[in-house]
Amino acid sequence: MVPACVICKKTAPEVAIKRCAKCSSTPYCSRECQKVDWKNHRKVCGKESAGSSSSSSPNRGSQASPLKGLEKSVTRPFTRIGNGTWLHNRPETDVYRLLIDAYRLRVEDEYTMDGKIDYDSLYGGSGSGLKGFRRFVDRVASHVGLLPSWWNAEKRACCERLGMDPSQWQNLCRAVEKSDIIEHYGTPFFHMELRMFAWKVLGTGIGGQDGTMVLEMMASREVDDGGSGQNLGKLAAVVDLKTMTTSIL
Repeated sequence: MVPACVICKKTAPEVAIKRCAKCSSTPYCSRECQKVDWKNHRKVCGKESAGSSSSSSPNRGSQASPLKGLEKSVTRPFTRIGNGTWLHNRPETDVYRLLIDAYRLRVEDEYTMDGKIDYDSLYGGSGSGLKGFRRFVDRVASHVGLLPSWWNAEKRACCERLGMDPSQWQNLCRAVEKSDIIEHYGTPFFHMELRMFAWKVLGTGIGGQDGTMVLEMMASREVDDGGSGQNLGKLAAVVDLKTMTTSIL
């Protein structure tokens, strides 16, 4: 059966049919039809995969974050986000990976939570998120000291090449969500680091929320437990960094 746009019912070859980048199932003929359908589609988009978040994740009391996925883990990551050193003293490839995944998770959150479509991302029908990622990196670079001292145009090009390499998990041609981040990095609250870093860069959380209080709370827990991560595991159960409010993750 030839797929038809769920809004206008047009089919190929009259129009070019594309599917929602998030769930890869719902067909649309244009961005306009996709936007019209968002109020209803957002209720079901990605629900099947969202339920796959593992409850058997590695021990939350691990001292360093994340447990895997990077060459080097760090302690007190939320303190580092707060003082602007989260990307510092890391291997170059790790910095590239963190930038890419902070961007990928942010555009996914904007799409699923706010209904906001970045037309330079997969969610807007682009073949890759490279153009949108470049804008995100521009915003990172606009904050003095947020990027490590070795960062330059050559390193930025290396970062973009990694993001466009189909063999890499941090692939700008693929969408990512919270459960994917948890599985890949092996830490149940690593997605919170990515979201807080994106808030630090963009100045606003999903829904326009201010993450200042949440970041201070997370950083204080790191101090209280000596950087072991045990208090962060407890706090992860009550803080939702999609909306910067307290709820169940």
